[in-house]
Parts: sequence; C-alpha cells; structure tokens
Amino acid sequence: MEHFPWQQFAMVAGAHALALLSPGPDFFLVVRAAMVEGVRRASGVCLGIALGNGVYIALAMAGLAASAGVNGVFITLQWSGCGYLAWMGWRFLRAHGSVEILSDQTDTAPRGAWLMHVGTGFLSAVLNPKNGLFYASLFAVLAGQRTPLAAQAAYGVWMFGVVLLWDVAVAAAVRHPAVMRRFVRSVRTVERMTGVVLLGMAIAVAVNASRH
Repeated sequence: MEHFPWQQFAMVAGAHALALLSPGPDFFLVVRAAMVEGVRRASGVCLGIALGNGVYIALAMAGLAASAGVNGVFITLQWSGCGYLAWMGWRFLRAHGSVEILSDQTDTAPRGAWLMHVGTGFLSAVLNPKNGLFYASLFAVLAGQRTPLAAQAAYGVWMFGVVLLWDVAVAAAVRHPAVMRRFVRSVRTVERMTGVVLLGMAIAVAVNASRH
C-alpha cells in the first residue's frame, strides 16, 4: 500500500466529489422518489444511478468512452438522453391530483416495483452525456499519467461506492420530518419545478448536440 498514489487519489476523489455536488437529473429523481415513496424505494433509484455510472467507468477504463464521438455513439447517446429527460419532465408537469406520501415502515411494494426504480435510475445515469464526458476525461488523464490498471480499478470501485452512498444519504436526508412537512404542503409545486428543471436540461442537451 506504500506505493499507492495517494496524492493522485485525492485529486480524483476531489474532482468526483465536486461533480456529485452539482445537481443533475439523477439528484432530482432521488429526491422525488424519496419524498413520495420512501427511502426503500428510492434506494432502487440510487442503485440504478450507481450502475449507470459504473458502465461509464468501465468504458472509460477500457478506453472506449473517449472514442464514442468518432463513431457517432456519443451523439446518439446525447439525443437519447435529451428525449428521456424531456419525457420525464413532461410526466412531472402533467402529474395531477394528490400524491400519497408513503412511510418507509409501511412500504410493502413488490420486488418488481423496486426493480423498476433501479431501471429508472440506470436510464437517468446512462443517458446523461455529462457522465460519459466526465469519466472519459478523468480516465484519459489517468492513462496519460501511466496510472497502473489496478489503481484505476480502485478509483472506479471507490467512485461507484461514493455515488451509491451519496444518493442514499440524499434520500435519507430529504425524509427528515421538517423537510417532509414542507414537501407535503407544496408537493405540486415541487413536482412542477422538477419537470421544468428536467425539460431545461433536455433543451440544453439538445442545443449542445445540435452543435456537433
């Protein structure tokens, strides 16, 4: 362990932490799922998001993510992500009626419902082109510094775990009674704001994709 590049690890961990602190569609999906359906169901979204990040980490380590723009895969990913964000945003904007706030203690949803949440989180992460760009850039730097593959794998495992733990922590935090009381009083406003944010992100992705 004395040969492990701790200074480089601090750089990688710091860059990754800053990226996590920047709210994106994943963040809003976790918050909404936790508030409306409880931490147990939101944990499915969290796992899906971590798995989506894991896909990009694996691709970046294999050197495939950096070449995605050459063969058109990255552009396809951008437009697919744009469509997915727009669809999710439209769903939030069109939602109507009261929302049943579930208790974690009384959550009896079947396993299939939890797996659907995993799929939602996975699609949100894997169709977000910013995730691909971040990991491709980060691992390109590591490759340029001739970082051993074992160290890169350790970084990848660390980042996967941090994404999962961070999202679960966010889900648990928003279930605090004080936060929940405010949410219950303004649930429709929160849903509409989430829809507007997701649609705005979809437009930003579309504008960026149209430039290439």
